[in-house]
Amino acid sequence: MASAVPTLKALYTDKVRKELQDEFGYKSSMQLPRIEKVIVSMGVGDAISNKKLLDVAVNELTQIAGQRAVKTRAKKSISNFKLREGMEVGAKVTLRGNRMYEFMDRLINIALPRVKDFRGVNPNAFDGHGNYSLGVTEQIIFPEIVYDRIERISGLNIAIVTTAKTDVEAKSLLGKLGMPFRK
Repeated sequence: MASAVPTLKALYTDKVRKELQDEFGYKSSMQLPRIEKVIVSMGVGDAISNKKLLDVAVNELTQIAGQRAVKTRAKKSISNFKLREGMEVGAKVTLRGNRMYEFMDRLINIALPRVKDFRGVNPNAFDGHGNYSLGVTEQIIFPEIVYDRIERISGLNIAIVTTAKTDVEAKSLLGKLGMPFRK
């Protein structure tokens, strides 16, 4: 049984690849920038005192991403925050392949338009190597989260890792895939 191809992946293979080839004049199809992975993470600083909040964050991330989230540990001890190295303080999930394209499709077409006073995402949030970072202040913009069942509103970080060599190529790729950049 063959699974259905995600809409965004079909758009990339059918239309975006050709447009990028024309725009940047690549000699080989292997030079074309593509999305490699999407990392969705959530920091839960209050998990130091309340471990239940971390389990809730893991469950919410799992619902949003459609893939099991893992707990992340602190890399350094910070005495002012009563934080010790190795304590569990966050959750993350790394998406690749079809799940990544389906998540990106839901992010661009469903979740981002639900943000209050949304005027587009920051066009300058690239890291210099073609990767894009996006912060979302409320997890309730995703339709998978049932508003009545949430413990507290928390934000998430979304990092989109591409194979683009420059920010211009990455911005062109994401723009052609439908990312609503601020004008």
